[in-house]
Amino acid sequence: MVRVKICGITNIEDALLAVRYGADAIGFVFAESPRRITPQAAASITKQLPPFVSKVGVFVDELRSIVHDICEMCGLDTVQLHGEESPEYAGSLKPAVIKSIRIKDDASLKAMQSYHASAYLLDTYDDALRGGTGRTFDWSLAKKAKKHGLVILSGGLTPENVREAVEAVKPYAVDVSSGIEEKPGKKDEKKLKEFIKQAKCVGKDE
Repeated sequence: MVRVKICGITNIEDALLAVRYGADAIGFVFAESPRRITPQAAASITKQLPPFVSKVGVFVDELRSIVHDICEMCGLDTVQLHGEESPEYAGSLKPAVIKSIRIKDDASLKAMQSYHASAYLLDTYDDALRGGTGRTFDWSLAKKAKKHGLVILSGGLTPENVREAVEAVKPYAVDVSSGIEEKPGKKDEKKLKEFIKQAKCVGKDE
């Protein structure tokens, strides 16, 4: 069954709802974003989460020392890198590493060959944004990317299209933020519940 990460969490209410409905991972954005959260606020949330929920920190070209400090403060299990971090930088981090790859065409997949990440998050390419575009990309490219490692599918996923996406790509996991929001930083409970339900129903009867 595909795993589900709910990203852009900014409050304990949304975090606990995500867990209640079956989310496997909770994501906190520590980079410039409408969903940015302070390390102190994230730590307060992570301390209230039940066991076996993975805690992921999203960073963009951050100093290693700051990433380390935030990981320690918040008890993060995984670091998700969305910038121009080098393979050496990614390899120097102690937690598991997810490297984000912005997908534009076949050439975009070449970047995956340079990293030895635990998984690769594929998002839609945008000249101005590092993520959170709210737009899908050609999922056939995501299928090709699976030969390089575990794929986390992101970019424009919603309760309406996530089942189709999972059936088409069969990724390791899916990642959603803006597709289930009332407004930036605040999740819509009905959309959150339905997204997880649709993502995880694929393959149940196989």
